[in-house]
Amino acid sequence: MSGEVSREVLARVVREHAGRLAASLVSLLGDFAAAEDLVQDAVETALRRWPAEGVPERPDAWLLTVARRRGLDVLRRESNYRAKLAQLTWQAPATSDDRLRLIFTCCHPALSRAAQIALTLRVVCGLSVAQIAAAFLVPEVTVAQRVTRAKRKIGDAGIPYRIPPPEELPQRVGEVLAVIYLLFNEGYLSSTAERAQARDLVEDAEWLVALLANLLPKEPEVAGLLALIRLHRARGAARFDSQGHLVLLAQQDRGLWDRQAIEQATALLTRAARAHRRPGPYQLQAAIVACHAEAETFAATDWAQILVLYDMLLHLAPSPVTRLHRAIALQHVKGAQAALAELADLDRELERYPLLHATRAELLRALGRREEARRDDERALALIANPAQQALLTERLEWN
Repeated sequence: MSGEVSREVLARVVREHAGRLAASLVSLLGDFAAAEDLVQDAVETALRRWPAEGVPERPDAWLLTVARRRGLDVLRRESNYRAKLAQLTWQAPATSDDRLRLIFTCCHPALSRAAQIALTLRVVCGLSVAQIAAAFLVPEVTVAQRVTRAKRKIGDAGIPYRIPPPEELPQRVGEVLAVIYLLFNEGYLSSTAERAQARDLVEDAEWLVALLANLLPKEPEVAGLLALIRLHRARGAARFDSQGHLVLLAQQDRGLWDRQAIEQATALLTRAARAHRRPGPYQLQAAIVACHAEAETFAATDWAQILVLYDMLLHLAPSPVTRLHRAIALQHVKGAQAALAELADLDRELERYPLLHATRAELLRALGRREEARRDDERALALIANPAQQALLTERLEWN
């Protein structure tokens, strides 16, 4: 054992190994709900003991041992289950196929889309109920209910633990991409107070979508999401300063951006678009990020092209968040007043979404309406948990 361990390290290690343990247990036991219960029990035990005792040299084996003991204690009456647990030893981490099988099980069409995504983020990716709730913009109790019902339905319906046959993959991949996209978003800018970003979640998202790209090389939306993640990662070195403060796009040092990674991701996106000519939401989002990434300076950004891409995105996948981002682009094309008008009817749907209030504050400030801007900044600050975003808004309020 090492000495005391930080919460960030603890969360990373638990999340990394819990996802693999879940995949291994489901593969061995053939019982999704039982396997997930054993993993959660092992994780809770780790969260109690590791902060004081330190992380074991073999976290995966430690978690497996706890899961095995718990299974033997609780389920001794089921002889077949007990026999499987008795044989269970840690030989190797779950394979890539194991984790993909688990994701496709969680994303089975018998479950609602919201349940699919919530269950996968909880079981496979190790996100907390609070993190998932923030991603969905719904109460935590709603997420907890979705996860519980989904696990019950998987057991009751006998949903198989497998990667679908080739003919089913195109219909099933959308839910899996949605899960990976939300995982990336949570890692890119965390919704909780523990940390500003979670690089391990971003790396997991990229790894998972790369696995899908190997499985589905002719699916352009898979390539689109992979390009999107890689384009965002390419400017990772410029997103935070040496004190951990968030640096907005307009102020980032573009000399720190990974130009080679940008070129490779843009080439991937271009190849997918030319080969398949089936534009989708992830390809369009990647194209928007590519417009930013290819501009030598913030002033050189092709905002007119970005606005066209947002119009296409709204046509294919309308959402209030996309409308909000389109309004930000509109400001640079038609001015703050036009952008502010676009936000007029978003309050009902995005009342608790802090970026709406922070964006409106910026527009109001540009129009000289400083008191109104301050109220919106204060509203945004009250809704934000991320420490880097909190610091940015606090500084803005102090200076304005």
